[in-house]
Amino acid sequence: MLTDNAGRRNKSRMRIGMKQTLQAVEQGVAKEVFVAQDADPRMVSRVVQACGQRGVEVTYVDTMRNLGIRCGIDVGAAAAAVVDDASD
Repeated sequence: MLTDNAGRRNKSRMRIGMKQTLQAVEQGVAKEVFVAQDADPRMVSRVVQACGQRGVEVTYVDTMRNLGIRCGIDVGAAAAAVVDDASD
């Protein structure tokens, strides 16, 4: 999911957190967005809506903790985006 071909987390191609994810979507660099199902719906609704408007795929992850782990961070994350290589 959020790993490279060797199975390593590829943080350089990711934006983690609500603000960074929304910014990536609005700038048109997000290829896919991951949203934790246990995140506050009021928080993630803006990101999900922006994804719908821009045709970005949204994938739901069961918990914020698991999303954080998959992103390679030690805390939970409500949302994360995989971005185009050119946006780095």
